[in-house]
Amino acid sequence: MNKYLKLNPEIVDALKNNKPVVALESTIISHGMPYPENVQTALECERIIREVGCIPATIAILNGELVVGLSVEEIDELGRKGAKVIKTSRRDLPYIVAQKKDGATTVSATMIIAHSAGIKFFATGGIGGVHRGAESSFDISADLEELAKTDVCVICAGAKAILDLEKTLEYLETKGVPVIGYQTNYFPAFYTRKSPYELTLRADSPKEIASLVKVKEELGLQGGTVVANPIPNQYSMNEKLMNEAIDKAVEEMEKLGIKGKETTPYLLQSVKEITQGQSLKANIQLVYNNCLLAAQIAKEYVELKK
Repeated sequence: MNKYLKLNPEIVDALKNNKPVVALESTIISHGMPYPENVQTALECERIIREVGCIPATIAILNGELVVGLSVEEIDELGRKGAKVIKTSRRDLPYIVAQKKDGATTVSATMIIAHSAGIKFFATGGIGGVHRGAESSFDISADLEELAKTDVCVICAGAKAILDLEKTLEYLETKGVPVIGYQTNYFPAFYTRKSPYELTLRADSPKEIASLVKVKEELGLQGGTVVANPIPNQYSMNEKLMNEAIDKAVEEMEKLGIKGKETTPYLLQSVKEITQGQSLKANIQLVYNNCLLAAQIAKEYVELKK
């Protein structure tokens, strides 16, 4: 895949000199929120990572090239184009590259490209998972399968709350993916700090997580790691309010017959409208929180590898 990679010179230098790097996805820019909030959020994510002493690497596909480390101008262009940019997962990668199109990378595609570039840590909002009603629709995000095979540590606020969190955790357990609660014993529910589902793994410092990632690598174990980082308390939304909003959005989606990769963008937008924009504000804050933790872990990992 290296012939298709285009690394920003700053990323090349960081990887060559063992500086900590944190990958960032681009679907959140094109499909996650409206312009100009999407661009502002993306640039703030990069600023937070730099403030810790790490190098941000926002990833996307531009004209068929797998670009690692977008420029400010490229981020702005993606933000302006919005949903016109193709949402790209593992399945879509060969098509987008072969056709020399632009693609906004999901968690799975970002993991693949980050791993190819040699980047170990990736901050996002929430991973995809098993969708509600998957027992009949078989709708399961490619993110989960990617986590089972690609060695990248993903820092997130759990799985998106619109999903079936219990089945998502069961799937990850079956695939042997460590799910580590950061300073929590419960799986976060994206907009809210916790779900009813207890975790068996917990870490209370970035250094603990960095150590686990290093040992997992040394043991030769395949696959990624999920760090479940709860949304900061002051931005956590009311659990009852969110569940009611999600249930209403799912009901509307089913009536409209929306399926496949359009499901998540539709539900997130619908929940945003039902909550009068509160969910978008929470989404932005949890992403910032994940970027901060990812940078702290990446920095500790580099120190442990010296």
